Amino acid sequence: MSTKNFPAAVLWDMDGTLIDSEPYWMESEGALAQSYGGVWTDADAHSIIGKSLYDSSAMLKERFNIDDLSVQEVIDKMTNEVIVNLKKKLPFRPGAIELLVELKRRGIKTALVTMSMRSMAQTVADAIGFDAFDVIVAGDEVKMGKPHPEPYLKAAELLGVDISDCIAFEDSATGMMSAESAGAHTIGVPNLIPLPERPTNKIISSLTDVDLDDIESLRVHV
Repeated sequence: MSTKNFPAAVLWDMDGTLIDSEPYWMESEGALAQSYGGVWTDADAHSIIGKSLYDSSAMLKERFNIDDLSVQEVIDKMTNEVIVNLKKKLPFRPGAIELLVELKRRGIKTALVTMSMRSMAQTVADAIGFDAFDVIVAGDEVKMGKPHPEPYLKAAELLGVDISDCIAFEDSATGMMSAESAGAHTIGVPNLIPLPERPTNKIISSLTDVDLDDIESLRVHV
């Protein structure tokens, strides 16, 4: 790992970290459960935050005996519903846009690393108003989703940087496990659920706390 020009890149989770989209997902999940005679609680929704859509949709399918839709059809149905809501109102997390603008100004590479589908990730990226991300790695572009390290390792590879020189922002324990196991300097930004603090990560209260003039403070490992 180099000690100069840190970070080589900043890697962003999307749902719950960049944008406050989790309520839209919870609404879609709840509607799906209700249409099959089931009940979907906040605790249920929180339990799948950060997980691969393939894994969470398979779980929903099994739990509510959804026999007339494939896993991909469940994913497409919920994704389309969330995109409709995002087009009505795209709620960015506090400090997210300001930090992206400053990263761009300083020439620091960025990636969007999400378990949402590429269609949704592209919708969000296009709505930002400038080329905020050098690359996007979406849930339908990896073999293994979070908490596996593949998404973050693929982002670093596409950017042409060493993952150990990258900062990753995450709002879920699942996402943090992915970034930590990949070797990134993992920064947890809690949203709907508390995050576990370990020697392999740091927890901050908000993206508004990030000071790029003191970026070394976000270094987790040597």
